[in-house]
Amino acid sequence: MATKKIKITQEYLISQYMEYRLEHQQKPSSVYAFSKAAGMNEGQFYNFFGTLEALEKEIYTVFFTKSVEMLENDSNYATYDSQTKLLSFYFTFFELLAANRSFVTLSLNTHKNQLKNVLLLSDLRQKFKNYIASILTDSYLLKQEKAREIQLKALQEAAWIQFLLTLKFWLEDDSASFEKTDIYIEKSVKLSFELINSSPLESLMDFGKFIFKEKIQQHS
Repeated sequence: MATKKIKITQEYLISQYMEYRLEHQQKPSSVYAFSKAAGMNEGQFYNFFGTLEALEKEIYTVFFTKSVEMLENDSNYATYDSQTKLLSFYFTFFELLAANRSFVTLSLNTHKNQLKNVLLLSDLRQKFKNYIASILTDSYLLKQEKAREIQLKALQEAAWIQFLLTLKFWLEDDSASFEKTDIYIEKSVKLSFELINSSPLESLMDFGKFIFKEKIQQHS
C-alpha cells in the first residue's frame, strides 16, 4: 500500500512542532530529530525556517496575524475607536492563546530565566508595535512631527510592556474561562488610554484595587 505523500507547508511544520512539544514535554534535540518525527527530511525543514527557535517564534506571530485577520473580517471593526480596537485585539488574541494554552504555557516557561522566554516573542513585539501605531489616531498624538515621533515610540514601548504584563497575568490566571484576565484587560486598556489623555486618577485607583485584591487572594 502506497504511503500518502505529505505536503510540507509552514502550517504543517508549526502543527507538528506544537504536537511534538506537547507529547514529549520538551523541545526536539535537533532539526534532524524533529524532521524525522514529522515524516520529512531535514532539507525540507530549512525551506521554511533556519532553526527550531525561528519556528517557535513564528507560532506567536501566526497567533497575532490570525487575530488581526479575524478582526478585519468584521465589518464593524473599521468603525471602532483606538481603545475599542485594542480591546478587541486583546480579547481575540487571548482567545486564540486559550485554545492553545497547554503549548503556550509550556513554551513560555521553558527557561527559568524569564528573559530567555520573552525572547521567543521578539518577532511578535515588532508586529504588535506596528499595530499600535496603526490604530492610534491623530487625537492621541502631538502635532509637531519630531515630538510626535518620540511620543509614538514611547507609546509603542509602553503598550508592549502592558502586553507582557497581561500575558503574565493570563499565564497565572486560574479563573473559569479566564474571567479575571478579561477584567484585567478592560481595566488596563482603559487606564492606558486615560493616561494618554492625562485624566487617569479614577482608572488608576480602580486598576490598583483590582491588582491588590488579586495579590491578596493569591497569598491567602
